[in-house]
Amino acid sequence: MVPGASAAAGAPDLRQALDLMSTEGFWQRFYAPDEVREPPYVDRYPARVAADRILDLPLRVLPEGDRAVASIIINQASFAVVDWFADAIAAQARDLAPDVVVGLPTLGLTLAPRVAQRLGFENYVAMGYSRKFWYDEALSETVSSVTTPNQAKRLYLDPNLVPRLKGRRVVIVDDVVSRGTTVMAARRLLGSIGIETTAALTVMAQTERWRTALNGLELRAVFTSPAFERRAEGWWPI
Repeated sequence: MVPGASAAAGAPDLRQALDLMSTEGFWQRFYAPDEVREPPYVDRYPARVAADRILDLPLRVLPEGDRAVASIIINQASFAVVDWFADAIAAQARDLAPDVVVGLPTLGLTLAPRVAQRLGFENYVAMGYSRKFWYDEALSETVSSVTTPNQAKRLYLDPNLVPRLKGRRVVIVDDVVSRGTTVMAARRLLGSIGIETTAALTVMAQTERWRTALNGLELRAVFTSPAFERRAEGWWPI
């Protein structure tokens, strides 16, 4: 039996099941897809991240209550899982021939340095949400996140790192792309100093909402996950 299997039986209290669930045990290991679990799901989604491996992702209810999404918090994952995803992202990046990896806060910064190392780079560029006193407000962009929808934030680039970007092929690395707003804020910020973004790279492309926002920018994801709708017997992909 696959650990944590959770196909729904009967009519569980779906909201309560997710509200009471601890995610501490998630994202720690892959398992082989020798037993396929079909919907409906109660609390987790078995994401096929490669032909030979599955990673269980907890389901999180969206504010409207009848929709949910699968979640990965990469800085809570095991080192083995993080390193595997870094390998996979680097493999997807190589034919783009990038010169610089730009990591997005917060969780993209767990992956970006690892990806840069695998590409043979000496360093990378980290964007951030905190404004150091020497920063230039002109090197910032307003951004909102699907996980913190009520918090107005600004994305900053340290002006000391601009020479590291000038005249070079840049790829953006983040953990999850959902609506695409953070990636596009980074793209605008880079564009304001004449830097063209070659592509965005991510562990998971969550649902399809990002397609319109990215406006033609190529996104390469290790895997995709759907949205889920609530029915009497459980959560179903839509």
